[in-house]
Amino acid sequence: MRIGDAAAAAGTTPRALRFYEERGLLPPVARSATGQRQYGTRDIARVRIIRELLSLGLTVEDVHGCADRLDLLLDAPPQRCGAFGTGEGSTESLGVAERRLATRDAEIARLTRLRDELAARVVPGRATVS
Repeated sequence: MRIGDAAAAAGTTPRALRFYEERGLLPPVARSATGQRQYGTRDIARVRIIRELLSLGLTVEDVHGCADRLDLLLDAPPQRCGAFGTGEGSTESLGVAERRLATRDAEIARLTRLRDELAARVVPGRATVS
């Protein structure tokens, strides 16, 4: 399928598909004799995974770091094989998802503190969430 149809099937734009390929998130796709990109169903599924991961807060750089393992997430059901983590142990061994989760947890804690401080100042006697 050509780039416009592939983009529509994946819920994105042709520009995004070219960007994903350029950044190494999507491997180079087959080309027709005239040089047009030709996408298959597996390519579309991979783009959907990429878009999902980006929507969950991973960055393009995060996904690029795991691009060689994205196909593991295409299985039904997806394998929980540590595609985004490198195992237990030291801080260096934390995977992309673990780092993003830690960042999100820290941001939630910060926002909860701010909310509680605001509630205490503006609405005396109001119960805090934490």
